[in-house]
This record gives sequence, structure tokens and C-alpha cells, in this order.
Amino acid sequence: MTLAEQLDAGTGTTRPPRRRARRKSTALSLPDRIVLLLMVGIPAVVHIALVWVPTIGSIVLSFSEWDGIGGLSDIKWIGTKNYVDVFTAYPRFWPAVAHNLIWLVFLIVIPTAFGLLMAVLLDRKMRFSSIYQSILYLPVVLSLALVGFIWQLMYEPDKGLVNNLIGQVGHINWLGDSSINLYAVLVAAAWRHTGYVMLLFLAGLKALDPALKEAASLDGANSWQTFWRVTFPVLKPINIIVLVVTVIEALRAYDIVFIINRGRNGLELLSILITDNIIGESSRIGYGSAIAVVLLVISLGFIITYLVQVFRKEERS
Repeated sequence: MTLAEQLDAGTGTTRPPRRRARRKSTALSLPDRIVLLLMVGIPAVVHIALVWVPTIGSIVLSFSEWDGIGGLSDIKWIGTKNYVDVFTAYPRFWPAVAHNLIWLVFLIVIPTAFGLLMAVLLDRKMRFSSIYQSILYLPVVLSLALVGFIWQLMYEPDKGLVNNLIGQVGHINWLGDSSINLYAVLVAAAWRHTGYVMLLFLAGLKALDPALKEAASLDGANSWQTFWRVTFPVLKPINIIVLVVTVIEALRAYDIVFIINRGRNGLELLSILITDNIIGESSRIGYGSAIAVVLLVISLGFIITYLVQVFRKEERS
């Protein structure tokens, strides 16, 4: 007799029989495996076919000279000559880079600041906040091509809304003057981008622990001090997401400028140069691919920075 049995016999108590812990089976059934394989496999195949295969193809073709008409045997490999020509002998490249940088700085400063302001105001549980959110977010559901059409009508010199409001009917050609058309188009792009930024910041504010604000209020902090010393630092992950999204939006901008004047007359962007060289009249696929790779490298720099921040956060937690 064991010690536990002796103790039970002396006290006159009985122990309930031990039950063997049953291990729950985690194995998936065959139908579940098939469904899981289809749900994961089909998007993965489509993503590889539509994203990674063209990307790798562009990288390979950037070292070649090919007009796209002949077969693969007509491809002439020229090494890094396309990259050298892009950086040194292509007069439209550096203006396009400057326009992309202006586009990036403008989207980071104007829509980001305005979107943050709108998110803070809407987070205060004001009346009709859901209606205001819908109004501000509505432009986001529109494509940039449609935004271009809308703002073309608003910028029309004779009958457009903008010139009528400022009393300059027929005097200012917002989209025809190369010195101002880039900024006119940026206002249209910012109008759409502000709602997306507002939604991201608003999601971050809704997830903020109210106890932090209450503690700051008890310490005597006013609304401004509470925002900069408590709220804004907690929004750091959202700030990184907004930055990366804005960078990608600025670098891939194409639709709106192509709709307005096909990316000419002061609206040259890197994405326009890629299209002009690959499917334009010259059809220099290798040259356009080299510009696409340059744009890819710039984009990856920001994306990798974002992923590093995310992984560091997970390691700390």
C-alpha cells in the first residue's frame, strides 16, 4: 500500500480516480487540408505570377537591350550600360526624381498633419462624428484616375470651381502651367490621401488606454502636453505605418498625372518614365526596366526599415 493509500485509509476518505488527460487531436482532416491548401496556395501562386515573376524579369532585362518585338534570342546583353545612361545621359530622369521627392515631402507634411488633426478631433466623441468620418474617408474609395477627372473639372480655367471661388476666371491655367501644375495635382492627391491617414491615426487613438490620459490629467498636464508627451509617443507604430504607406503612395504615383496630361509639362515622374520607355513609341524595355529597378530599390529601402521596426517590437514584447 502506498503512502497516499495509507493516509486515505486512516482518514476514511476516498480519492476520486485519476483521469487520464486526453490529448485533443490537432490533426486536420483531409477536406480541411484541401481547403487550407486552396486558400493559401491560390493567392500565393497568383502573387508570385503577377508580382515576383515580373519583378525578377525586370531585373534581368535591365541588363539588356531589347525592343520587345523579336524573340528571346534577339535580346542583347549590355551589362550595366542602361544604369549608366539613366544616371548620366537621360535628361528626364533627374527632374522626375525631383518631382517624386517633392511629391513625397508634400504628402508627408500636408495630408499627414491634417489627417492627424482630424483624427484627434473625431476621437473626442463629438456629435455626428461618424458622418464626418464618412465624408473625409469618401475620397479614399475613389481611384486616382477618377480623382484626376474630378479635379480637372475643378481646375478648368473658365468654368472650374477653383477659379470661380478666387475670382480669377480664365486667368489661371492650373494644369497647363508647368510651374504650378505639379502643386495643383498634389492638392488633388492630398485630398484623397488625407482620409486614409486619418483612418490609421483614428484606429491608433481608439486603441489608446484611457488611463494614460487620466494619469496625465491628474499630474496637471493640459490637452497640448497630454498629446505630445503621452498620446503621440504611443502612436509611434502608427506613425511608422503612415510613413511607409505615404512613401509607397508617393513613389508609385502614376494614374492621376497620366490622366491629366500623360505626365508631361512639369508632371514627369519615375513611373511615367518607366511606361514611356517600355510601352511607348521607343519601346526600350531594358532602359525602362533599369528605371523600374531604381524605383524598386528606393521603395525597398523604406519597406525594409518598416519591417525592421516591426520585428524589433515583437522581440521586445
